[in-house]
Amino acid sequence: MAQLGLIGLGIMGRPMALNLLAAGHTVHVYARREAALAPFRDHPQAVIHASPAEVARQAEVVFTVVSDTPDVEAVLFGPQGLAEGLRAGATVIDMSTISATATREFASRLAAQGVDMLDAPVSGGEVGAIQGTLSIMVGGRVEVFERVKPWLEILGKNIVHVGEQGAGQVAKACNQVVVAVTIEAVAEALTFAAAHGVDGNRVREALLGGFAGSRILEIHGKRMLSGDYTPGFKTSLHAKDMRIVAAGITEQGLRLPCASLVGERLQALAETSDAESDSSVLFKLLSH
Repeated sequence: MAQLGLIGLGIMGRPMALNLLAAGHTVHVYARREAALAPFRDHPQAVIHASPAEVARQAEVVFTVVSDTPDVEAVLFGPQGLAEGLRAGATVIDMSTISATATREFASRLAAQGVDMLDAPVSGGEVGAIQGTLSIMVGGRVEVFERVKPWLEILGKNIVHVGEQGAGQVAKACNQVVVAVTIEAVAEALTFAAAHGVDGNRVREALLGGFAGSRILEIHGKRMLSGDYTPGFKTSLHAKDMRIVAAGITEQGLRLPCASLVGERLQALAETSDAESDSSVLFKLLSH
């Protein structure tokens, strides 16, 4: 059984760590918040550490699952960061959603220490993390991917090596564009139905059986119609992801009007009391 590390025990990282433990591995963990460590205190194969560097000294493969690019940089290279404890031959698998450009820089810095890095952002939300059914998009050297794939298979079912470093993050940005624009499309369709005096529930039911059917229409459409915006994925995080998309649009000189517009709308919501609501709350903007 492997000596694994996992940094970031939030809504996604906690169930990931528990799945690795359930598979019989020893998992070395670190979290900034004391409360996040509670499920691991009495687990016989979980080892709690006081810093990322301590985790790195014990683990051959370390997973990181944190919120944003600066958080990953701090975990890797900040005081008592992973870089202080990683040995040559170790592997870092970053499952956060961050900048592809920054990912390539981080991978280069770790390579100078003889450490491999994969970017492996995920889709599937908390339910996918709990069930071990995440979709995992991987960038990095293919031989490293093949070596660590057995551990990724504990966490996800659809695991695709997309390309070199940063390619996983590009794929995740594409995922977030499709999701955001489709949420907006569903919100606009249901608004159109309501404006014409037609029952949105019946419209949703009809569309689910045709070419417009999608998981977003099924799940997010239901949220919109019920007004229940309990987060599956928070608006603040979706807005962050779309800021990453916006930076990529600027870097490449692209014109992606739908992605840009929905990113602006999510950012506007992220600055309100709906920041912690599910991003399907985009629907509410159309009624104002």
